[in-house]
Parts: sequence; C-alpha cells; structure tokens
Amino acid sequence: MEYLRTCKLLVNVTIPKHWISSGYIQSRYCSNVANANVSSRERRKTVEEFKSQLSSGPTFQHFIQGVPLKKTFVSDDQPEQSYLSEELGNSRKVYFETYGCQMNVSDTDIASSILQSKGYHRTGDLSEADVVLLVTCSIREKAEQTIWNRLQQLTVMKKRRLKTQTPMKIGILGCMAERLKTELLEREKLVDVIAGPDAYRDLPRLLAVADGGHQASNVLLSLEETYADIMPVHHAPQGHSAFVSIMRGCDNMCSYCIVPFTRGRERSRPISSILEEVRILSDQGVKEVTLLGQNVNSYRDTSEEQFCGSDPTQLSRGFKTIYRTKQGGLRFSDLLDRVSRIDPDMRIRFTSPHPKDFPDEVLHLISERGNICQQIHLPAQSGSSKILKEMRRGYTREAYLDLVSNIKSIIPDVSLSSDFISGFCGETEEDHQQTLSLIREVGYNVGFLFAYSMRKKTHAFYRLQDDVPAEVKQRRLEECISVFREEAARLNAALIGSTQLVLVEGESKRSAQDLCGRTDGNMKVVFPKEDVAVHPPEFNTAPVKVGDYVLVKILSSTSQSLRGRALSQGSLRGTLNA
Repeated sequence: MEYLRTCKLLVNVTIPKHWISSGYIQSRYCSNVANANVSSRERRKTVEEFKSQLSSGPTFQHFIQGVPLKKTFVSDDQPEQSYLSEELGNSRKVYFETYGCQMNVSDTDIASSILQSKGYHRTGDLSEADVVLLVTCSIREKAEQTIWNRLQQLTVMKKRRLKTQTPMKIGILGCMAERLKTELLEREKLVDVIAGPDAYRDLPRLLAVADGGHQASNVLLSLEETYADIMPVHHAPQGHSAFVSIMRGCDNMCSYCIVPFTRGRERSRPISSILEEVRILSDQGVKEVTLLGQNVNSYRDTSEEQFCGSDPTQLSRGFKTIYRTKQGGLRFSDLLDRVSRIDPDMRIRFTSPHPKDFPDEVLHLISERGNICQQIHLPAQSGSSKILKEMRRGYTREAYLDLVSNIKSIIPDVSLSSDFISGFCGETEEDHQQTLSLIREVGYNVGFLFAYSMRKKTHAFYRLQDDVPAEVKQRRLEECISVFREEAARLNAALIGSTQLVLVEGESKRSAQDLCGRTDGNMKVVFPKEDVAVHPPEFNTAPVKVGDYVLVKILSSTSQSLRGRALSQGSLRGTLNA
C-alpha cells in the first residue's frame, strides 16, 4: 500500500511553468549527426550552462510539495544532513534495563556511550524516558519469557502516554534480538527497534527510523566488531568496580549453547585498547576490574603483525576442541600480565572462561600476582563423561578433575565456582549421580545451576532429543543445589576465625546498619557499619566508605555469605590475608 501511495504521488507531480521558460527542461541530443557541426567552444559553453542550470534547478523537495515532512528526518536549516538524521538525542532520555550475564552489562555501557555521543541522556527514571531499551538474554527459555512479560507492561505504559508528550520508543538489544527478530517485529507490534550484539553503532539510525513511525532492525553479525574504539559509559555501583570487555563471540559450539548463533564468531579486542580503558578506570578510582568474554581465556590479539607468530595454542592437558588449533597472537596470559601491572591496588577478575584454556602459565601468573584474584570460574556442566561428550565440551570427567588438582597445587587457596546443567538430553539417573559426586569431590564456593532448556539453532536441537521430563529435571536440579550448598557451607565454615581483605561495595540489602563487600575469593562478607583503625592504628579511626579495602575478622558463615567485624583499613599492596 505504501508503494501504491508513492506511485500516485509521482504521477500527480506537475512541473512549474517557470522551470520550462527558464530553460530547466532542454532537449537531449543523442545523435552524433546532430552534434557534428557544433564546435568544441560551443560544446563547452553548452556544458557549463547545463551545469549552472542543474545546480539551480529543482531539488527533491519540489517533487514532494504538499507532503508534510518530519523535521526529525531532515532539517530545513541544515540541507547537507542525510535524509534520516541521527541527531535525535537532544533533550531525549534513554532508560536501560539489563538482563542476563555480565557481558550484557558491558553491552549496556557500550550502547549508552554510542547514544550519548549523539546527544541522548541516560536516565534511571523509567517514567521520564523517551526511549526504553532492554538488553536481553536468550540462554534459557525462562529468560526470554521474562522479556515478553516486560514488553507487555511497557506497551501498556506507552499507550497511556499523553498525546502531547514525545511518544515512547521501545527497543530490544542483544541476544534475544538476534534470535527472535521476526517474532519480535510481528508479535503484537510491541517493539520499535531491534539491534543485535554487533549492531549497537547503528542505534542512532534505527531510532531515527522509529521516530518516523516505522519499525527498524539490524541483527547482522560481524567477524570483526569489538567496539575497541568506544569508551563505555560505566555505571557500576558507586564507581568502585567495572566490567571491561576483551573479546566477543565464541567458537566452542557446545551442543546446548545458543551463544555462537546470537553473538557470532570469536574475535578479540586489541590489547592496547584494553590497557587504555583499564588505565582510565584506575585514574577514576575504580578498585576492581572484571575482564569479560564469552570464552575470556581464549583471548588472542593478532591485530599487529609482530603478534602473529606460529606457536599453536596450548590447551589444558587432556582437553581438545572441535575447531582447528589456532596459532600466534598475544594470549590471555600476556593480557593478564599487562593489565595487572597498571595498578597494583586494583583487583583483577575475569569471566567466563572455558576449562580448556588454563595452561600452567596462566595459573602461575594468578598465584604470583597479588592483585589477580585467586578465584577461578571453572564451568563443569556435568560430572558424567558420557553427557560431557554429548555436550561437546571437549573433556572427560577425569580430565576435569586432573585440572582441578593442578589448579589447587599451583594456587592452594583458590576459590572455585562452576556452572551445571541438570537434565540434558539423554541424562540418566546414573549420570546425575556422577554430577552430584563431582560437586562433592571438587567443592565450590559459588555455583550457577540450571535445568536444561533446549534452544533452536543449537546442535542439540537438530541432533539430540530433549527426553528428560520437566519434573525430573527440576528434582535433579534441586538435588544439585542441595549438595552444592552443603559443600559451600563446609568451605565457608573453614574461614571462621580468619581475617579477610574485603572490598566494600555498599550497604547490606537487609540492614542499613551493615556494610557488605567481597573477599579475594569473591565471597560476600557482611559486617557492622563502624569506624575502623587507620595506620597508625593507635592514633586514628575513620568511617568505612564504598571502595575501601578493610580487614574483616570472620565470625560466622552460611553457604552463601560470611559475617564478621571490620578491624582496620587495608590495601592490596600493604596487607596480606591472615
């Protein structure tokens, strides 16, 4: 219908008489015979006259006279701007809601930076937002259902807006946008803008299109996009910690995982860009940086020729991949070494790694550097070698346990966390019992456990059968959680009586009279809000502030947190855990 209206508009165009009388419409000679007697001087004169008339002739605006134009698309006083202007941010406020993993938190900061450069202002008040952007997760069906429910709520809010106000635009960013583009555009017209993880640079244009009353989307994946030149607008709590994205995408192709299809192939950000961002954060007083990636420890910078050697990737012993061995480039150990040297009083963490990429040089570096946290996330997913093979994880139960033993021998005080999936395709009761025994044997301080949710496009969707009943999945999940908590409670109880260096994050959620923070091992610690000794302790005391390091004596514990009393201020350079 839009096409027919356009045709009708062009058919009804009338040419003003003064254009014809002024010579704007001329005969066009195509015959060589007709031009044979025209001298070169006359020919040049004719060309110059034509150029002059063309420059002062009718523009596109003349052909659409009578058709109202939206000034947000084109500005009358700036004719050189593109038809769809991206400069729509002036006085417009954008509100972000972030779901899922830490990579989505990082993506939110990147998108915010891009929009801020175009004049948008980020707001924490939904009621005053002109644009609402949901940064989404597709890892499980429950995560997606949460977004659908939220879209219904936002649509109701959008319809209640007064006509005199700027119409609110709703956008979906991230993995769900990549996976469900068509459905998002068609289902009840809930969404105005859709942008995949590699399309955030296009957000200003997409919003310009949406401002004209049309839906707009870009979900193209890239083999190169790392947003290396964009300094994210960090919105960490109180500014004491920040996430720094070092690579994007994943090549592992685990059979249950949607990430390679929503975030694309693996590519690493140049090391110089990462170091510059960490330096800026250090200058801003940030005390903790977490390096982020879908497979963070497979980082490989080949951006400069001198990095491109021929040495093959060294994997953890007993591990393999489904892709050809990669060669050359600066590896994760090189990056970790350089980042840790920037600020000795800044904690360095990283997530999420794959167990295959823990060669000994990475482990020794963690052990030797005081500001690299001795906490490793080591996703197991299952304790059964049969299920691990179906998951295409590239290791057996035995290889995983050998890696755990090697880690503990190099980093004796290491704190381990892990991921587990209950009820994967073909999982038997025996397989489940092997997972429970693995949790008991390793002992994790923190765990992320979920029931299996099949995702379209994955290897499992095409080749395996989701044959474990939902109620069985849930029962097995609850048993895994129960065993995990038993082991975590045992590990935490062993810390009672010790003194831990804690980075203060803010008030406890349960009481304004308490503060909370995290240890080097990423355990949550709660302690009373009291003044503490500063050096020299016999003379001074001071209140504890967010971003301070404090020494806390651990007095009690549960499976999820520690409780204690702050003794004095501390630092990574001047204090060792007792």
